[in-house]
Amino acid sequence: MRRVWCAAVALLVAGCGIQPTGVTDGGEAPTGVAPGVTLYFVGADGELRPRQRDTGGLGSISEALSLLLSGPGGSGLRTGIAPISVQRVGVTIEPGVIELVTPLTIDDVTPLGIDQIVCTALDTHVRSGGSRDMRVRVRFTQPTPETDELRTCPLIR
Repeated sequence: MRRVWCAAVALLVAGCGIQPTGVTDGGEAPTGVAPGVTLYFVGADGELRPRQRDTGGLGSISEALSLLLSGPGGSGLRTGIAPISVQRVGVTIEPGVIELVTPLTIDDVTPLGIDQIVCTALDTHVRSGGSRDMRVRVRFTQPTPETDELRTCPLIR
């Protein structure tokens, strides 16, 4: 027993072989609070452009999409989504898939408008700690072949 005790003391005194180092600077600590939500609109050249809307917090996917459906405001950007009075979007998250139920018909959006919806939803999901590997399914009020597609955002890798 004495040998075991001596061996334990020797190990404690010897340490684990890691040498001490000086203090290192790790930079600013994350606060966990987002100043707003990132919405995706269409720039002058027809490309998707992220635009932060200061809301005081990140919010949910549904809240971000409601803001997106309210339009670009005075940002100088355009949208590929027709103006509508109902701006509530249902969101279901399942393993690997975010499903969005929109108040839109397929005729209310251009292909770039669908990308706006997908990118806004995926960006909000990733910023809230979710996986970048998620896919998004957008459902419209009138079922179409486009509703079964699993999409991703070309700007979020």
